[in-house]
Amino acid sequence: MTTSTKGNASQRKKVSPAVLVLEDGRIFRGRSYGAVGETFGEAVFSTGMTGYQETLTDPSYDRQIVVATAPQIGNTGWNDEDDESSRIWVSGYVVRDPARVPSNWRAKRSLDDELVAQDIVGISGIDTRALTRHLRERGSMRAGIFSGEAIAAEPELVARVQAQPHMKGASLYEEVATKEAYVVPAVGEKKFTVAAIDLGIKGMTPHRMAERGIEVHVLPATATAEDVYAVAPDGVFFSNGPGDPATADGPVALMTAVLERRTPLFGICFGNQILGRALGFGTYKLKYGHRGINQPVQDRTTGKVEVTAHNHGFAVDAPLDKVSETRFGRVEVSHVCLNDNVVEGLQLLDQPAFSVQYHPEAAAGPHDAAYLFDRFTSLMNTVLMEGQRA
Repeated sequence: MTTSTKGNASQRKKVSPAVLVLEDGRIFRGRSYGAVGETFGEAVFSTGMTGYQETLTDPSYDRQIVVATAPQIGNTGWNDEDDESSRIWVSGYVVRDPARVPSNWRAKRSLDDELVAQDIVGISGIDTRALTRHLRERGSMRAGIFSGEAIAAEPELVARVQAQPHMKGASLYEEVATKEAYVVPAVGEKKFTVAAIDLGIKGMTPHRMAERGIEVHVLPATATAEDVYAVAPDGVFFSNGPGDPATADGPVALMTAVLERRTPLFGICFGNQILGRALGFGTYKLKYGHRGINQPVQDRTTGKVEVTAHNHGFAVDAPLDKVSETRFGRVEVSHVCLNDNVVEGLQLLDQPAFSVQYHPEAAAGPHDAAYLFDRFTSLMNTVLMEGQRA
């Protein structure tokens, strides 16, 4: 388990020397940003030019030190409306040039103040371009941020980083998921009921479904098939989430049960990887992953290219050049990343189930993929109509 001994909110305005230490021995020196202390996690970079509040509160970033590639961060401050969950989940934050003063009518406080309040250790004033190039060439890796009294001799800090666990093999989804079921009511007339399995769900996701007349029952990651069908769902949704999908045997077993019942199914991000496993495909860790709100993906069912929001370090290993036969019928890769040909979606051809690797709820944008929620409602409507005719 990644450990973190973080700073103290009483150090709010203190700026101390800080160092970012990578497991391969590369060291970047800068200034403290947010809380003062130490933290550990997997160093990854996010290419979004905006939306840092949504990124920081996305549970999929659990145990990761996020590097912002945009040079200046914090201009819009922090508000009380854009959080994707109840807290900041990143283990550390790395920026080049923090805004001195937030400038946005919705801001309630500065980003720095919020990082201090939530005890998130960060670092500023380093060359994030050089760091990003290093991670692209060498791959995402374990890292630590040390500031104030936590700074020690470099060999000691490197050794402490190297003693941390790897992201590969990490089981994190239960750590971030809700412990109690809750309901997000439909907006307007209720048309469908969906059981949403929380593996690290973002707040905007059930909201996007509610906008389409769906009553969403958000269930814990440990939910059983009995729990799911107790809400009489018209469809089942599997959310995004952190960690290695190879560890998620429970969600895979649940998804298998849903597929056996032929209930309409939609998965995103971690949910896409779970579907891949349930269909018999493997998963693997990407060298440095896809993170940001500007990733090009082609919907192979329409030929359309979408600009999409991503946050994943693992992917499904499925063939791009053919339709695959599985125990649940034929399956094809429906979406692919145009940067590196990574599988970005799966679609079953013989029953109502599909998934994508990216985030169609896309707060803070873009919204090219919002149609996928409409595709899910259409799928549920088709199955409902067929059941009534039968």
